[in-house]
Amino acid sequence: MNAVVRVQNFARIGYLARGIVYILLGYFALSTAGSQGTTDVLESIKQAPAGTILLALVGIGLAGYGVFRLYGAAIDIQGDGTDAKGIGKRIGHAASGLAHLYLAWFAISEALGGGSSGSGSGGGQAAASWVLSLPAGEIILAVIGIGFLLAGLNQAVKASTAKFMHLLDADAPHRAKHLGRAGYAARAVVYTVLGWKVTSAALSDRAAEVGGIGQVLNALRDPQWLYIVVAVGLVLFGIFSLVMARYRTIRDDDVIARLKG
Repeated sequence: MNAVVRVQNFARIGYLARGIVYILLGYFALSTAGSQGTTDVLESIKQAPAGTILLALVGIGLAGYGVFRLYGAAIDIQGDGTDAKGIGKRIGHAASGLAHLYLAWFAISEALGGGSSGSGSGGGQAAASWVLSLPAGEIILAVIGIGFLLAGLNQAVKASTAKFMHLLDADAPHRAKHLGRAGYAARAVVYTVLGWKVTSAALSDRAAEVGGIGQVLNALRDPQWLYIVVAVGLVLFGIFSLVMARYRTIRDDDVIARLKG
């Protein structure tokens, strides 16, 4: 098996785990009175039949996806380039990798019975408080908030252009474009609201305003239709991730040459 196929398979396992998490995230948002964050969803998986084993497998998959994102950023697997725009995108990929590695650590710790008192929305508040306690903490938190806002813009661009389709094999079903657009649009809303909350917390020195995805979804409950649309969009993004798990491929000739080298 050559390096290109190994990297593709590595990525596909991660997309499978990501798909499961997002489908459950949207499902719980639609079916429960209160929205759940990503770590809350991972805790809920543990309560399912054979949940410990499933949670461990999801954790391993998320770890694989996180490592893939970091590795992909390092070798420029998407051919973003080395100009300012390309470097910015690669930093974003690396940040995504670190976030998924954290979720992987959380999932595996839960599966092994370690638990975490800092899960859910409280984890976001604790992290914001810690950042604010650092020298120039307000500036650091503001930069993080701006990063989320830029991520929201990036997700909106993906939803509009559907350029993500070039990451899929030519045999991928055409409906994947619609799933991806809906999913990225939902994530654009979530990241934008989260970025605004983080930036506002930095400017006002109120870490309590910062929460995770669960709190962001709760903030969208008025109007109710927007909350439902975003929750459904997260489910669709999960389904799109499953499509990625099946059809994700590396098609850039320069990237393929570098991997083979």
